[in-house]
Amino acid sequence: MEVISMVVNDEFGVMQRIMGEFTRRKINVDTIVVGKCEMPGKSRVVLTVSDRKQAEWAVDSLQRLHDIIQVELVDESRQEAYALVGNTFGKARLIGSIEEVEKMLQATNPDRFIRAVNAI
Repeated sequence: MEVISMVVNDEFGVMQRIMGEFTRRKINVDTIVVGKCEMPGKSRVVLTVSDRKQAEWAVDSLQRLHDIIQVELVDESRQEAYALVGNTFGKARLIGSIEEVEKMLQATNPDRFIRAVNAI
């Protein structure tokens, strides 16, 4: 799994322009996390794709968008996964490396779950 992190202008239509780059290149995005960041008027977008080559193409393309302040492929040492799982016993939050969270999801076999990846 390849993680792309971006700092973008927090404005209307930015996500549409970002996702348009993935659509044009037929790159599937596995997860997306978006939120305000440490810079006023900016947001951080973290997304994952399966293929390294596609991630590199995306980064190259995204660097050309005027709304993107910074974009990078994130090293594995700076990645963290989150999952909210639910089953008949209730809800639980899982946090750890991508591999740890994947193992916990497989072991617990929840009825439903939401998974996301973040990077600092």
